[in-house]
Amino acid sequence: VRKKSLITVSGDEGEYKLPDRPSIAVLPFVNISGDPEQEYFSDGITEDLITDLSKVSGLFVIARNSVFTFKGMAVKVKELGKKLGVRHVLEGSVRKAGNRVRITAQLVDASTEGYLWAERYDRELIDIFSLQDEVTQKIVTALTVKLTEDEQERLLQKDTDNLEAYDYNLRGLESIYRWTKESVAEARRMLEKAISIDPEYASAYSNLGKCHWANWANGWSQDPQSLEQASELSQRAITLDDSLTSARVVLSDVYLWKKIHDQAIAVIERAVKLNPNCADAIEQQGEILIWAGRPQEGMELVRKAMRLNPIYPVWYLWNLGHAYFLAEQHNEAIEIFKRALIVNPDFIPVHLILALIYAEKGFKEAAMVEVAKIPRISPETPSLETWCQRLPYKDHTVSERIIEGLRKAGQPV
Repeated sequence: VRKKSLITVSGDEGEYKLPDRPSIAVLPFVNISGDPEQEYFSDGITEDLITDLSKVSGLFVIARNSVFTFKGMAVKVKELGKKLGVRHVLEGSVRKAGNRVRITAQLVDASTEGYLWAERYDRELIDIFSLQDEVTQKIVTALTVKLTEDEQERLLQKDTDNLEAYDYNLRGLESIYRWTKESVAEARRMLEKAISIDPEYASAYSNLGKCHWANWANGWSQDPQSLEQASELSQRAITLDDSLTSARVVLSDVYLWKKIHDQAIAVIERAVKLNPNCADAIEQQGEILIWAGRPQEGMELVRKAMRLNPIYPVWYLWNLGHAYFLAEQHNEAIEIFKRALIVNPDFIPVHLILALIYAEKGFKEAAMVEVAKIPRISPETPSLETWCQRLPYKDHTVSERIIEGLRKAGQPV
């Protein structure tokens, strides 16, 4: 189960070296409309810019997850650059009123705090799509980044020109990021409205697929078709927009948990190629390789994702520890898992694998302590044998090893 817990890694990973290509963090644009209900709109503008810039292979772009931890905070650009390991920071504001929108944007050199580019736009709201293109192009030009032909084409591609549908999609995204059963249900309603307005809106299908995936992964839905709906919606999104990374991330997860590993790997490899800065896609690629029995390759990708997303969710740590466990590096796995439990003490997969490691090392009491925590955390959790058999290992003997290890610890499974 993936929960939106975060961890700050400064001090854990050492000093960051600046990447060998122009690097940028896009801070959440400030909502200056005076209406808190417009927060989703300024957040959506920020995310669209991050997504567009992430498609450029000549850039190094910090993930949304990390930059949004600074939302509403007064931060010094120089300190932020050091913390995230980037040379440039984009900051700005959004004011939406009636049928007009005003956007200011400043590109700052984090080392000198000098402005490389600044602009203020006052446009009709209907111009928001071309305005986003213009800001992206200005940043790319200011950083002297050369675009490939494919990148130029993808940056100009927008999957809706309907403002109302776009607005519902942004509202849906805002609800997804709150990551509760209730907020995901609200997101579904918003995204279904977006699709009813524009039945060709690829991003809305992708995000709706993510909602169904969240319901299945978290056990929020009793509908056995949730996983199939996530698959169908993601594939529909890809049919409408073959360049959509987010849909491929969801689809690869579906294939993984169906234990169709080769398809999962092919789908996520394409996602990373389309969006080489997408930390979650890179981390997902690592995760799939780990389940597929390639832990060394997987941990390298997870660490690469951590660099792009230095304030990362707990499941990054889970996957890194899981890779160490499968690579028989148990001491390293224990260290990573302990860090994960500081972030989220209720992360069941960590307790499960920790119990197995302790059992295999002969620490029976420590193993039983970890296993005993699972029913307290989630009383409705199925039997451990059922749970273990669901795990998407390509090598089914790993699940059998986990079950046997827990039996040796004296735990009924």
